Amino acid sequence: MTFQIDTTALPSRWLGSIATAASLAAILLLTACSDDDDTKTATPVDAAGTQTPAAQTAPSAVVQPGNMARSGYRVADTFNVGERVYVRSMALDEKQSRLWVGTSVGVLEVDTASRNLVNTFTREQGLANEYVFGIHIDSQGDRWFGTNGGGISRYSVSQEWKTFFPMHGLADYWVYAFTEQADGTLWIGTWAGLNKYDPKTETFHTYLKELVNEWVYGLDVDSQQRIWIGTEGGVNMFDGETWATWTHADGLGAKNEQGLSASTNTGLGTRSRHDLSILSMDQETYNPNYIFSLLVAKDDGVWAGTWGGGVSRFNGKTWENYSTKNGLAGNIVYSVAQDEKGGMWFGTNAGLSYFDGKDWYTFTRSDGLLDNNIYAVTPAGQNQVWVGSRSGVVLLVAEN
Repeated sequence: MTFQIDTTALPSRWLGSIATAASLAAILLLTACSDDDDTKTATPVDAAGTQTPAAQTAPSAVVQPGNMARSGYRVADTFNVGERVYVRSMALDEKQSRLWVGTSVGVLEVDTASRNLVNTFTREQGLANEYVFGIHIDSQGDRWFGTNGGGISRYSVSQEWKTFFPMHGLADYWVYAFTEQADGTLWIGTWAGLNKYDPKTETFHTYLKELVNEWVYGLDVDSQQRIWIGTEGGVNMFDGETWATWTHADGLGAKNEQGLSASTNTGLGTRSRHDLSILSMDQETYNPNYIFSLLVAKDDGVWAGTWGGGVSRFNGKTWENYSTKNGLAGNIVYSVAQDEKGGMWFGTNAGLSYFDGKDWYTFTRSDGLLDNNIYAVTPAGQNQVWVGSRSGVVLLVAEN
């Protein structure tokens, strides 16, 4: 894929970085951006159907729709990566003051202090595939990129690339999530199970039958070093010896209050019949078991973003569900993040939601976002939040 660079639209501080990029053939472009495209496009991702028993719903909260000023946040900067390009993942390297941005056509390395583009990475630079769904900065400073059909590409602190495929022990070529335990053990979510990676021996172990579903989209570690796994069929937890499972039958995901159609895509071994769409007959589908994002918060509460069932929080005993009825922007939750103050951020199919523990605030294109489908949210400290969507990245900064 080739992008023509219009340098006349670029602030001069970015011109040097783009001019020194190794290749202009597939380069990604950051430019000052307007919000003149009001088309809402969801990246094709499958949804799955399930039964809809009663689930615990959170009490209603005060909602502040489309009012960024009242939230204390403002748009500080906007960067465009191309109208038809998707920002699907981001990771912050605080030590190096870098933001790594994974898109549908490559990776960007951005200096968070100057907000300048530093490097662009495509296959020519070492990526196995340009479509990057997951990024992880490990404890050694190495960067891991999970790709859509190209396995994993690792870019070391010594600027050396290494690629991992199933022939090396990786469960699948499609890699969506990473997390790391305190001892450096890396866990990897793929479309064909969960991998445990030993950095000392560089060997993989695959878990498949233990999972409620083989399609792993979300991973995190709690304070007890337990692994939490978000799959297309529910949530698993592994404490190193035993496995636990939660589904909608256990309270995960809000009720189907909109009466959406249930997708038939669910269960192990469904790769051949995934329709890779959130729509059925032009209508959104519903599957509260489908966990597209997962985060363990500072208090060890587990947040799981579902497909049509809003976002759910597990307190160790029960699930509490938040949906549009409570103040969430949309019931399909692509990303979950927590800022330094404990505030929760949710990227949804209908905008960005911020929950400060009491009130909900919704940000959309009318507030300066580039798109209402928000796929990646990365708090960066100092009241800054990077927001990735189709077309690019927006930086939010709190006024107070």
